[in-house]
Amino acid sequence: MSDISIRMTRLFDRGRCLDIAVDHGFFGEGSFLAGIEDLQHAVEVLVAAAPDAIQLTIGQAKLLQRVPDRKRPSLVLRTDVANVYGKVLPDRMFSIMIDNPGLAAVRLDAACVVVNLFELPERPDVKEACLHNIMKLKADADHYGIPLMIEPLVMKDATTGGYTSDGSLEKILPLVRQAVELGADVIKADPTDDPADYHEVIRVAGQVPVLVRGGGRVGDEELLRRTNEVLSQGAAGIVYGRNIIQHPKPAAMTRALMAMLHDQASIEQALAMVNS
Repeated sequence: MSDISIRMTRLFDRGRCLDIAVDHGFFGEGSFLAGIEDLQHAVEVLVAAAPDAIQLTIGQAKLLQRVPDRKRPSLVLRTDVANVYGKVLPDRMFSIMIDNPGLAAVRLDAACVVVNLFELPERPDVKEACLHNIMKLKADADHYGIPLMIEPLVMKDATTGGYTSDGSLEKILPLVRQAVELGADVIKADPTDDPADYHEVIRVAGQVPVLVRGGGRVGDEELLRRTNEVLSQGAAGIVYGRNIIQHPKPAAMTRALMAMLHDQASIEQALAMVNS
């Protein structure tokens, strides 16, 4: 078994994964800190709820890896920082990779590394930077035997104040396929406008498992219905951040989602777990 395969088995439990993203502070956007102002406390709450993985940055991964429990969630290490998320966009946008990302992942005992692939309207320079990041990280990940998660993100025009995710199937498909062609071991992709279309994303990704992003906060029932639909369409799991960390009961939501992924809990059963 290769090093990548070994780490993939740490990330996925019976082929499925709930990765909770709490790397939002990396992007320098104040609104992203809601629910994680005290990140150590947030991580402790999530660890107790036992998701498959927690996504953190190089500066905060220690909060997970110092937990004295060998059954703690796996670490997904964020490797790039960008400034594209603000309500007011800067004149110069960037996406920058941390130094020696593969070595950092080994030292932090990460099960996976994650990097963005942005498709921004009229900003090919940002996508070019992402491509350079991915190619650098792919070589590093292969050298150290670390699975590579690529996050293809299609954004709408920012005329209304800041970029928002574009759920157009026609735009998501080619970017997901490009991520696969670049060597992704895992894809982290946006939901489509119509969740019933998600099998098309799964098909274009081929043998690469797809985890679905959660995006901005939505109601509990909507989130659980969306989760149920993408799982039924073939998604291997989910990467949710704000819909868990900004929830009044993050641990209960985590356990409900884990029950859907790993125990085939229904929407109604999961909702009852959240509300109990």
